[in-house]
Amino acid sequence: MTDTRHPAPRLRPAQAGDAPFLERMLLEAFNWDRPRFTRAALLALPPAAHYVSGWPQAGDLGVVAEDARGRGLGAAWARSFPAEDPGYGHVAPHIPELTLAVVPGQRGRGVGGALLDALVLAAAAAGCAALSLSVEDGNRARRLYEGRGFVRVGREGDADTLLLRLRSASRAAVPPPRTGPRGPR
Repeated sequence: MTDTRHPAPRLRPAQAGDAPFLERMLLEAFNWDRPRFTRAALLALPPAAHYVSGWPQAGDLGVVAEDARGRGLGAAWARSFPAEDPGYGHVAPHIPELTLAVVPGQRGRGVGGALLDALVLAAAAAGCAALSLSVEDGNRARRLYEGRGFVRVGREGDADTLLLRLRSASRAAVPPPRTGPRGPR
């Protein structure tokens, strides 16, 4: 039976014109439990801004969910970072870090799961060995990630680094994550 109250979102690859929407989704990801940042303050933090600055760059992967009218419902994207400029869920330079957010009012309707599944498929098709992310204590999205096979590989402050090894990718070695405080997640 189809749920006509909450139809499945339309998914499409993230494009260069989606940069402002990805910035909005980055803000939602950082403010998952309460308003902690403004868009300007978040984008002024280099460890946060590099998730969206210059979108897209070579190797970036992304998916946008839209409703039937083309309004953005959420996004999931992944970027790789060098060891000297890691993100919050950094494991290794060859492991892209995942960011996922759904607009308020659309959460709990399957949008996040659809985005995550699509991005995992895109990463596997691109030959990625794994995806990583950082999730803070209390964030309900942890259930989504763990339900899709992400496992804890590290801890920094009040957040865990989670990793999903991709089956169809080459079996590149996945080193342990760096540890130590790097700021808010």
